Amino acid sequence: MTTDSRTTDAAATATAPATTTASRKAPRRATARIALVGDRSPAVRSHQRVPGLLDALRRRHALPVEGYWIPTQDARSPGAVRGFDAVWLLPGSPYRSEAGALTAVRTARESGIPFLGTCGGFQHALLEFARTVCGLTTARHAENDPRPPEEADDLLIGPLACSLVGHEGRLTTVPGSRAEQLLGSRESVERFHCAYGPVPALLPLLADSGLRFTGHDSEGEPRIAELPGHPFYLATLFQPELAGDGTEPHPFVTALAEAAVTHAAQANSPAKSRFDEESPGWPVHSDSTAERIRTQSL
Repeated sequence: MTTDSRTTDAAATATAPATTTASRKAPRRATARIALVGDRSPAVRSHQRVPGLLDALRRRHALPVEGYWIPTQDARSPGAVRGFDAVWLLPGSPYRSEAGALTAVRTARESGIPFLGTCGGFQHALLEFARTVCGLTTARHAENDPRPPEEADDLLIGPLACSLVGHEGRLTTVPGSRAEQLLGSRESVERFHCAYGPVPALLPLLADSGLRFTGHDSEGEPRIAELPGHPFYLATLFQPELAGDGTEPHPFVTALAEAAVTHAAQANSPAKSRFDEESPGWPVHSDSTAERIRTQSL
């Protein structure tokens, strides 16, 4: 007796294990390496916050990120951050090496590496742009290069009339900007811890060269800058790492991590190499100046 093939096929279908979306494992994403440029110190509160923020990004947002501290003195080599998926220039100025901080910013800007600069990172992002892009080679930061008031023509970052150390301030964002999109609002209240900020005189030259000031305080002073056309380039005079109690990353920090994960996926394609001879490889060796931070300690 012959067997109806349709019956056999139906039986096979009935006994085959069902394949559901839940049973399929999502492809594992490459771990994104974030260069934490700054002179790590237990006295800097934002530095204390970073391990917990990275842990929250992994656990609560499923973003596979690892952070590596790179002292500013070691960041003077252009290759120091070139192999990373993001660069975060953290607070803690005056930095031991202004040149190292500026080189890290320039490498991220020119190489399309996602960049976030906070507090001192904001100040030095503006300084790098002024010197490198605008040709203002003598532009200076008063904290690094103090001079008499009569020599103020090249002053880009100067003492704030009212210190913002330990203060909160209301910001208004520019409609359609990345800052507004990430915050989800035209207004926000942010935490500051700085005594220096941009001097208005030279800022139009930076704006004419493409840097966009997209967040201002109640007095109209710029507190957020971004660079259109760059994969992710954001700088803030406030410290997003101090938002809340540290268990939920600020939207700017989450966005940096998302951009880093995207960069890692692209950089791990067969056609590209993530590292050059000057960049710390994975894993970081004991003789490297870049140190992978641990979530349980600073």
